[in-house]
Amino acid sequence: MKKDSILITGACGQLGTELGIALQNIHGNNAVIFSDIRRSDQLPPDALFENLDTTQSQDLAKIVEKYQITQIYHLAAILSAKGEQMPLSTWKINMDSLLNVLEIGREKKLNKIYFPSSIAAFGTNTPKENTQQDTIMHPNTVYGISKLTGELWAQYYFQKYGLDVRSLRYPGLISYKTLPGGGTTDYAVDIYFKAIQENQYTCFLSENTYLPMMYMPDAVRGTIELMEAEYDKIQTRTAYNLGAMSFSPKEVAQAIQKLQPAFSIQYAPDHRQAIADSWPRSLDDSRARQEWQWQPQYDLNRMTEDMLKNIALQLGKTLIKQS
Repeated sequence: MKKDSILITGACGQLGTELGIALQNIHGNNAVIFSDIRRSDQLPPDALFENLDTTQSQDLAKIVEKYQITQIYHLAAILSAKGEQMPLSTWKINMDSLLNVLEIGREKKLNKIYFPSSIAAFGTNTPKENTQQDTIMHPNTVYGISKLTGELWAQYYFQKYGLDVRSLRYPGLISYKTLPGGGTTDYAVDIYFKAIQENQYTCFLSENTYLPMMYMPDAVRGTIELMEAEYDKIQTRTAYNLGAMSFSPKEVAQAIQKLQPAFSIQYAPDHRQAIADSWPRSLDDSRARQEWQWQPQYDLNRMTEDMLKNIALQLGKTLIKQS
């Protein structure tokens, strides 16, 4: 069997860098090609990298041919908060790039394609608690519209052409390694950095805004487990709900205060509040658990301890655990 050669688009984003390193550990450094519109300092020095604008189909095709790509993890996209500032451009970038990837997958008969969806694909009239896999989906952001449309295109290419496209609806992703890129759940990363840097934080969401969240190690592992699952186990060809935990800014602050009692938080909700209010408060991911045995490993307290410890090390500061 031909050895896999994997292309990651949008590889310098919050998920792409850590996912790429995990794939290098599995497949070898030379089997993973990182691509983005520009290289980031966060990438491993030995990473194979190509400058790529995925809206340019010919450039994408050249890279697929050059490296004899067999799998694409298509992560390139404009995210929710940034997308609302430039809706038409966001739609064009998100959809043109996805269709280019799906078309090259069909033409070259690639083994697998990964397309990330999001809880943004739901909407204001979606049931908010324990949101089901199959439910009402009327997103009201251009990012969410592009994700829901992308899910349907993924299903279409599977049903029409037999292209093995797999997808997850990510909750908010939290990482200390790579800064977020313009999402509504960014507060859940910012708050930890501000806790170490300033011992206080002003949150752009209200204190009781519950959203589904996930620590990056779980997101990376879940993505790879989905892609490595046996073909017959993947019965959902839009996107799987992927859950881990749900919490509010107030609860994050309380988790931080267990380790840093003097930490304080203020609230100044802005335009991102309306986006957050349109999203689920918690997810039912039983389909993923049943079909390919998904199981998260991190809860809020375990993640908080790991985030603060690693950010303190990263910034050269001391975190003193107090009782």
